[in-house]
Amino acid sequence: MSAETRIREKLLVALRPIRLDVVNESHMHAGHAGSPGTGESHFRVLVVSDAFDGKSRVERHRMVNAALADELAGRVHALALTTYAPGEAVR
Repeated sequence: MSAETRIREKLLVALRPIRLDVVNESHMHAGHAGSPGTGESHFRVLVVSDAFDGKSRVERHRMVNAALADELAGRVHALALTTYAPGEAVR
């Protein structure tokens, strides 16, 4: 299973988002010192979830990082996060 699919599935289960965008940006980091060259190391994620209501940005990122702990300990080198509760501005 691809890293992108694992990220998507784990966040769907953990956060039940109303919007989830997972973009593989690994190609933009080819040759980067921390890039393993797998093509599955750098991701940009947008999550809109009721689970974030009343939570700070740091708390939201910790929730995502906890859900993706296995991926972050392994093949995912970088994760750019944008997290919103419903009703907040989505860009």
